[in-house]
Amino acid sequence: MRRRALLGTALLASVAGPGLGAGIARAADPGPSVTRTGTTTLDTQAIFFVSYDGLVNNNSFQKNGLLTYKGYQYAVWYTADRNAVVGRRALGATTWSTVKVGHTLRYNDSHNVISMGVSRTDGRLHLNMDSHSDGFTYVKSVAGLLDNPAGLSWTASRFGAPQSTLDGLALTSQFTYPQFISTPEGRLQLSYRVAVSGNGRNALAEYDGTRWTNLGEWTSSTGTYTSEHGSSTARNMYLHGIDYDRNGRLHATFTWREQNNAVMCNSGGITNHDTGYVYSDDRGRTWRNNAGTVVGTTGSSDRVSVTDAGLVVDPLNPDHSLMNQESQFIDSAGRPHAIISYVPGRFGQCTTNYVANRTANGRAFLVRKSASGPWQKTEIPVPLNSSQRTKLVMDKYNNAYAIFPFGRIAGASAASGHTDWRILFDGAGLNAFGEVVIDETRIAQDNVLSVMYQEKSSGTTPSALRVVDFRLPA
Repeated sequence: MRRRALLGTALLASVAGPGLGAGIARAADPGPSVTRTGTTTLDTQAIFFVSYDGLVNNNSFQKNGLLTYKGYQYAVWYTADRNAVVGRRALGATTWSTVKVGHTLRYNDSHNVISMGVSRTDGRLHLNMDSHSDGFTYVKSVAGLLDNPAGLSWTASRFGAPQSTLDGLALTSQFTYPQFISTPEGRLQLSYRVAVSGNGRNALAEYDGTRWTNLGEWTSSTGTYTSEHGSSTARNMYLHGIDYDRNGRLHATFTWREQNNAVMCNSGGITNHDTGYVYSDDRGRTWRNNAGTVVGTTGSSDRVSVTDAGLVVDPLNPDHSLMNQESQFIDSAGRPHAIISYVPGRFGQCTTNYVANRTANGRAFLVRKSASGPWQKTEIPVPLNSSQRTKLVMDKYNNAYAIFPFGRIAGASAASGHTDWRILFDGAGLNAFGEVVIDETRIAQDNVLSVMYQEKSSGTTPSALRVVDFRLPA
């Protein structure tokens, strides 16, 4: 729409001081804590192969690989023989019941995750899986299965046949990153990418309890981005998250990835740059920047573009190996928080090996919208020791929790403005491979943080897939 512009220093404090952004926190509120209450096993022999530095059963951008609804928890994964499986348990139960849904993983590609969603209008569970810039597989349960879990048997007959469309709605031949989002009134939306990395667009489809509708693309891949090194004319937006708050606003934080490596100081890095933010108050039809200006309309030719003003809330050039698809969480007051990670400038102004430099010197940061409006940023003083992603959740007191690779957990209090980060759990005894999957939905339901992780293995030797539960402050 308009030329690219940064929000500027007035909207971002490089380090937030104590008390800033605390919002509704009160002095009597407890700070962050985790108490490990138990571990359950989903599969002693889950499929294991490493691609793109990750595992197909534990890529943190899955939304949702683990979820809770009406007193039951659900999980999805691929078995050693490549079968797609969905499991469930009553909250607090130590064993899972599993069913195969009639699909087998096609390729050893860790992008081909399984994502779940719930359509509250008809009580169905929806699965979308096995896609990386090609077709997808879609499976849905019978109506009412999730509304009466104790009364309906957990069998394969409760699920329909796998489909290559959404009940006949064909979306795109180049489909990646399925993420289901429940709207406040109970509809189900599917966020996905059209086309390929470095030249793709984000899009939405919507299920109203009767049929799917393609709402269309809402981001643009065109426009010119110029760094101090060179220019690029194609890109894609990578979402850190896309979530509704309790008032019905849809929030999305993101980074851009450029197609042309000329924008980097060294070809060994990665072309991701800047942290941006947009929101929608009409269920994803119209998108606004941080100032409230319309910057795109879904399904139209006027979509959110790298050249739009007011999108960037934390500027960063492509020379620091900024991670894409990290994590987002919305606090109880409807304010977005995101975790981003990169190699800070104190370790050099040019990364030359994306994996090695992030593993040696990468750090995570909490970027958040404060109660007074400006965006603030705090470094989390925990070395990543990994090239992979960190997850973010918040408890009912708006304390923040960063779940790092290998299952390590750090926390910061709302009362401090999320500046007093400390390690709460060091991951000891998990033997986790790297990224973990979080049940974002369970925290609000019973005050428990569930973390799904897969144990380390080598080559393609299967390993155990487990869920560890932590009680959060009461």
